[in-house]
Amino acid sequence: MRGPQDETTVSGGPNLRGPQDETTVSGGPSSRGPQDETTLSTGPDDTALYDRIGRSYSSTRRADPRLEAQVWRALGDARTVLNVGAGTGAYEPCDREVLAVEPSAAMRAQRPPGAAPVIDAQAEALPFDDGAFDAAMAVLTVHHWSDPAAGLRELRRVARRVVVLGYDALGGPRTWLTRDYLPGAIVTARPTVREAVGALGGARVEVVPIPHDCTDGFLHAYWRRPGAYLDELVRANISVFALMADDEVAAFVAALEADLRGGAWERRNGALRARPELDCGYRLLVAER
Repeated sequence: MRGPQDETTVSGGPNLRGPQDETTVSGGPSSRGPQDETTLSTGPDDTALYDRIGRSYSSTRRADPRLEAQVWRALGDARTVLNVGAGTGAYEPCDREVLAVEPSAAMRAQRPPGAAPVIDAQAEALPFDDGAFDAAMAVLTVHHWSDPAAGLRELRRVARRVVVLGYDALGGPRTWLTRDYLPGAIVTARPTVREAVGALGGARVEVVPIPHDCTDGFLHAYWRRPGAYLDELVRANISVFALMADDEVAAFVAALEADLRGGAWERRNGALRARPELDCGYRLLVAER
């Protein structure tokens, strides 16, 4: 389904459900790009959040080829793929027929030329028939949905295979970032991997190690490059920081900057400098019928 999508109209048929016989699809940059693994659920205000913070998203949020390869492998032999919470289109396979779903206009506007067509819809109410796609994917986005369980059930309904990349904030390992500087960021994290697997009706769970030079600037991408978190642009494209009060962000920056300057960070975490990758708690869920 790739091609020039300036303003593509997709006619109904086996894919589109009910009254959506004429669904308008806008092209260009996908919507919610490499969706921050932010652990706070923003609920119904999430679209507004990404309309606000998403304007510079593509500057630091680019698909990492190693994560991308793991996601694409999990799609198996699927030829038709629905990408939900698609952001700017990162991680969409270029060798398959892809349709993207993204509710944020700011994110849709950043989809690059030639990206898959994209529609404005919500994960919790996908306008497609049962089994309309070979596979559905959701990358670093489920924690932003107003009802994650309902959204995951919708993915299961419209596709025979579901691939979800998310952050297991409560069940995965703690990192220096959440342990020492952002301990409150994961308190309300949902869904947990256990909850997500339950909503999908069962799934295989794979560890997704984060490379030290990860090109997708989500929350833990800079685990071996702590100075990057001092960059306002980097923080602007990580939704955890966008959801924090200004004084909380300032306190985080001051604490990390002081520890880097004084050597405390190095004393506590210097051994990480030798690690090529790290398990930061990211998991890939693969569900099949």
